[in-house]
Amino acid sequence: MNEAELARRGFTRRQMLRVAALASAATALPWSSEHALAQLSHAGDLPDDAVKINANEFPEGPSARALEALAQVAKNGNRYQYPETESLVAAAAALEKLEPQHFSVYPGSSLALHHAVIAFTGPKRALVTAEPGYEAAARAAEFIGAKVLRVPLRRDGAHDLPAMLARAKSEPVGLFYVCNPNNPTGTVSPRSEIDSLVAHKPAGSVVLLDEAYIHFCDEKPGVDLVREGKDVVVLRTFSKIFGMAGLRAGFALAHKELLARMTGWNTGAMPVTAMAAARTMLGEPELIAARKRGNAERRADLMQFFDAHGFAYTASVSNALMVDARMPTQKVIDGLKQQNVWVGRPWPVWPTHVRVSIGTSAELARFKSAFLDVATPRG
Repeated sequence: MNEAELARRGFTRRQMLRVAALASAATALPWSSEHALAQLSHAGDLPDDAVKINANEFPEGPSARALEALAQVAKNGNRYQYPETESLVAAAAALEKLEPQHFSVYPGSSLALHHAVIAFTGPKRALVTAEPGYEAAARAAEFIGAKVLRVPLRRDGAHDLPAMLARAKSEPVGLFYVCNPNNPTGTVSPRSEIDSLVAHKPAGSVVLLDEAYIHFCDEKPGVDLVREGKDVVVLRTFSKIFGMAGLRAGFALAHKELLARMTGWNTGAMPVTAMAAARTMLGEPELIAARKRGNAERRADLMQFFDAHGFAYTASVSNALMVDARMPTQKVIDGLKQQNVWVGRPWPVWPTHVRVSIGTSAELARFKSAFLDVATPRG
């Protein structure tokens, strides 16, 4: 996208420079990436024996087969090995019953999210997002001069999609951001309401479905909306259930006209180690199913613990939930740190809730003990 096009969309010269900065790096800006947001939950390196349930990471890493594939391509790390990326796209396209032209490969999904914000919002078109929700989209929009319209979640933790749609009646909206399942609550929004949003949104606007956590639940993914040519962008990442948060692989899925508006900012080759590991794990559906079951069992056990001790929590179907500790969030976070237990960052809109990622059974056992010590009033 050239300077004239940005000027037509209402960007000032200063805002154009910010667009360039946002488009070129997912980690250079102090607030914009998964890494930066995760760092809000702790300071410095964690001890080796820490309970690290603060960043929604999966407690297992890449599969044995994926590690073998990774090691094999690393031997030729002096070569770009573009076919590894092409093979990943081909595997994903076959799995999702889409043509490869509907895929754009990214290092994770954060940079894809930034590119969507750049492509579809600006000084003349706002971003609509849920609160509490994953903050990167809103922060990116504010950084480039787009207005952010925040809509509270419903009482059941789902996105209030009718209310989000209603915000577009008062001012122009370029992008509706729907993280489903939502981060930090782990809750899902009904597919019927997503379909209604897509059907009734203003002409020219786009729905961004962030499906980073879709593999943990039984909710219908949004890829069929891409097949139907809707103005929808679906984000996928290998950072969560695939255990590849540090390896960086992900996709944006959309019809080619939308992808063309996003991918003009892409540069460089993808890391071949991540491409090989991701392609291999796409061919291991039984492993992903087993991880999903194990996560669900540990999540249910944690919910039963909260029930037993009278703490309310969100109806998560993901690998994290929000629990109402009935005391200031930061006080809980600080108290748990004293016991070498690290949980998620605060969301000011919910001042007594703490985000807990689903770790191993041993990690959650240590969390339970520490949480009761911190959050239970002493008589």
